[in-house]
Amino acid sequence: MLKQRRFGPFFSVQFLGAFNDNVFRNALVIMLTFQAASMTTLSTGFLVNFCAGLFILPFFLFSATAGQLADKYERSRLIRLTKLLEIAVMVLGAVGFYLRDLTLLLVALFLMGAQSTLFGPVKYAYLPQHLKKDELVGGNGMLDAGTFLAILLGTILGGVLIGIKSGGAMWVSAAVITIAIAGYVASHRVPHSPAPMPALKINWNPITETWANFRFLRGNRVVFLSILGISWFWFYGALFLSQFPGYVKDVLGGDETVVTLLLATFSVGIGVGSLLCEKLSGHKIEIGLVPFGAIGMTVFAIDLYFASGARGHGAALHALTFLSDPGYWRVLFDLAMIAGFSGFFIVPLYALIQSRSEPSHQARVIAGNNIMNAAFMVLAAVLAIACLQAGFTIPQLFLLTGVLNALVAYYIFKLVPEFLMRFLVWLLIHTVYRLEKSGLEHIPERGAAVVVCNHASFVDALVIAAACRRPIRFVMDHRIFKMPVLNFVFRVSRAIPIAAAREDARLLERAYDDIAKALEAGELVGIFPEGAITRDGEIQPFRSGIKRIIERTPVPVLPMALRGLWGSYFSRVEGAAMKSPLRRGVLSKIGLAVGALVPPQAATPEGLQAIVTQLRGDWK
Repeated sequence: MLKQRRFGPFFSVQFLGAFNDNVFRNALVIMLTFQAASMTTLSTGFLVNFCAGLFILPFFLFSATAGQLADKYERSRLIRLTKLLEIAVMVLGAVGFYLRDLTLLLVALFLMGAQSTLFGPVKYAYLPQHLKKDELVGGNGMLDAGTFLAILLGTILGGVLIGIKSGGAMWVSAAVITIAIAGYVASHRVPHSPAPMPALKINWNPITETWANFRFLRGNRVVFLSILGISWFWFYGALFLSQFPGYVKDVLGGDETVVTLLLATFSVGIGVGSLLCEKLSGHKIEIGLVPFGAIGMTVFAIDLYFASGARGHGAALHALTFLSDPGYWRVLFDLAMIAGFSGFFIVPLYALIQSRSEPSHQARVIAGNNIMNAAFMVLAAVLAIACLQAGFTIPQLFLLTGVLNALVAYYIFKLVPEFLMRFLVWLLIHTVYRLEKSGLEHIPERGAAVVVCNHASFVDALVIAAACRRPIRFVMDHRIFKMPVLNFVFRVSRAIPIAAAREDARLLERAYDDIAKALEAGELVGIFPEGAITRDGEIQPFRSGIKRIIERTPVPVLPMALRGLWGSYFSRVEGAAMKSPLRRGVLSKIGLAVGALVPPQAATPEGLQAIVTQLRGDWK
């Protein structure tokens, strides 16, 4: 995607913007830390925290307005305008550095936060406009990886340049103006991005518009809770990153180079985790990775507490000396794992809100997300200050954050069990089986259809659900529906239990009614026309239920065939399923083949059985 105009120039603009922000901010913070006495009577500690708050303030003031602008005006033009603003802000900052004028520098910092606020809604609303659904995870992963790499490189460069004894401020000024100009040049290659609501009337009152944004967000429960999850990520990350200097100095006994090493480890870890998301998700939005990420964030935060024993070195350790001591490797490993699992946590959530938000409101949804992110980062700073004032050590603060992460994750997954359900499905496919997929392009993006498939095992529905982007409401035997653990997955996915007429005629009729309602609502409904799991590996005759469904609600039929599940632990190869654990080892290969849609008038039980049999082939 980096080679394509629809993504490459936009990625460059975002990367250069994040890079420039951090060159300027870190240079300013370091200058204030070491030279504040010659510029003001205010304390260094106050100035550093004031700068952090000043940069975040515009996100509260202007995010709601920025979201409206990104929905009303053509987005590539907005990107160019924000990059022009960046050049002007950096020129102002350069003057501040030259004159050593604290007021000008703080005004530039505030305006830089305002420029980032204006760019934020455009950034995440741009992706779903130019990327396909199966590219959203990869696009977000690339964007997040690039952003954290830019933060790392910008932080390092800002510190190096301002540290030059002769003319450091001038080097910083030249760098930030040059980078801003490069970003503006790159913005001219960003393709045309039409506004979704050009007739939108701008509400310039940030208070009422912010409130309206939150009202709208709460109307889409999954999106709102996903934004809560993203905001929690920024709380978690801000709390960790802000403690690195004190952690290195007071706990690990390192110098500034060790702070940079920890920041590099964290940034690279998030980048790697973000990029791995696309591979682990199979190029689709896999929200099952979110619980996986949350588990890792908790486990390794707790382990970091136990790995953080203070060292008794006399002089502060340099990064090379730090790396030569194996006792510190566990600390680096924990930080890398925390960051990597954070990537698994955050990327699917961003892709989810982009895919499930109404296109006409995407930028305003992102604006609401930015406001909540800023609020959570402020809360992280307040919590850290309160805990440290109360006598907590920094490792104890890490431990508390890990425990809080588990509680927050539990709360979110309890409210939206779809996350946990998808995690269980994802876990099945990535620990017990290796799934080979073909023909997924035949699955319609929208509209009703009946999915028919052979029935080889108790986990057939889970395997199909793991492979398909669209949710499928499976019709299944009421006894399988009630199975422990699987029942949770089936309930959350709104499966439809069914029984034979001789067992429960009322349940049978209710099932057919539910099927008709689902199809009329444009959903996918999955059935196993054999009526039971095969006992010999062969496909049994398809029953007449499919004919009754199609006659009542004429919709296309989508044939699928599961391959390789016969003989697995969940099949009835030895008469009864689940008798011999790991009878085929772990990660045994299975397959799912999807055929072309069959029009309703051609969908007979015999014809569909022949298609499914052909799709399966000899691989049972």
